Amino acid sequence: MEKEYPDFTGFDWDEGNINKNQKHDVVYTECEQIFFNEPIIILDDPKHSFSEIRYAAFGVTDGDRKLVVIYTMRNKKLRVISARDMSRKERNFYEKF
Repeated sequence: MEKEYPDFTGFDWDEGNINKNQKHDVVYTECEQIFFNEPIIILDDPKHSFSEIRYAAFGVTDGDRKLVVIYTMRNKKLRVISARDMSRKERNFYEKF
């Protein structure tokens, strides 16, 4: 189910999550960029929402890299859980918007 754009005041980065997406060659600034570029598609992620509500954001970086960013909200800040390049199926879905 598509969700409205989040109302947030910033990002929640710390030693535990700022570099965790390096295995996918995604740096934290790229994660942030998708929330300021259009189009962005945000879906609920109930499959992975056990201890907290998670969302999947599909968006594009300033360098036109298409990413999926899984995140949660902590107070009014976005906390990135994971980020990776979109799969072919996800790109096809995203490009229809």
